[in-house]
Amino acid sequence: MTGDGIAGPGRPESRADRGYAGVRAAVVGTGLIGGSVLLRLRDAGLDVTGWDPDPATREHARGQGVTVPETVEEAVAGRDVVFLCGPLPTLPATLPLVAGASPPGCVLTDVGSTKAEVAAAAARHGLLDRFVPGHPMAGAESAGLTAAAPTLLDGAAWVLCPAPGPATGPFRWLTGLLLEVFRARVVPMAADAHDTAAALASHVPHLLAGALAGAVRRAALRDAVLALAAGSFRDGTRVAGTPAARTANMLLGNSERVLRELAGVTAYLDELTDALRSGDAERLTALHAEAGTARELLSGRAYATRVRDFPAGGDHTEEVAWLRELGAAGGHLGGCHVRAGRVAYTAHVPDPSGPHRRGLD
Repeated sequence: MTGDGIAGPGRPESRADRGYAGVRAAVVGTGLIGGSVLLRLRDAGLDVTGWDPDPATREHARGQGVTVPETVEEAVAGRDVVFLCGPLPTLPATLPLVAGASPPGCVLTDVGSTKAEVAAAAARHGLLDRFVPGHPMAGAESAGLTAAAPTLLDGAAWVLCPAPGPATGPFRWLTGLLLEVFRARVVPMAADAHDTAAALASHVPHLLAGALAGAVRRAALRDAVLALAAGSFRDGTRVAGTPAARTANMLLGNSERVLRELAGVTAYLDELTDALRSGDAERLTALHAEAGTARELLSGRAYATRVRDFPAGGDHTEEVAWLRELGAAGGHLGGCHVRAGRVAYTAHVPDPSGPHRRGLD
């Protein structure tokens, strides 16, 4: 069991041999992602409560067999872990509210698409000992609890942001929970590194999808274009169907990095445009071939497995530095165990023959 030997804050080692079976969880905000977290925890047999500011959503959750109190304070009381899943702009204010209403040993995490702002809020409120910023890289163009599914996050890359000091213990415990319950690929990253990578992996694609779909909406032959649209158009514009307010919150929450990465995309597009305008078939082919190599790595990337251990005590600086380097190099965690005063991680890293392997041993 992935969680063997991992004890969360306030959870005695004597309970750790039961893994995560006795965990009491809460989910605050039950939209698409929060609702999917809620339903998965329910299906895994955990004691889970939910809460949402919308009364109709709370009632719908009750219809799904979930305990949903009327107040957020009731929902998080006595919990071991709370997932903050409300809209991105609400998280900095929700965090201290939930922290004050939950037990001191309760692990707090979120699922927001940017990490630097909420991490800074945790620091301001003195919550770095129990808050682990998180972001599951999954979703859909639909929204709300009615669109949620317990399988939505299965196997997803789930970013967690470890920090040295007291928060390292909650990071280890939460890693084990995500591996066991969601079968996630836990990607440890620094908050600012996550926001930079997510800008190009997720946020810029929303801009590009919106631009393409918006241009078609304004085109003189709009209906003819839509009649001819096939896989390339559907794939390229899928996220343009995401609720507009959610997309705007995500982009505004990471605007500086999004604009920086968008400049790189624009520069590449300019190269393609120049090659097309000049009729340079060789250059046009070379640019598309270069782009194709990145696309192939989405499904064809090979990984090697490594095990690394560290002292369970201390300030964890070396451990956290290794974890962050692992995530920045494209790797992820497949195991985390604490035994006999040591923490051992099972890491999956890009193939050793590739350019990203150096420095992880």
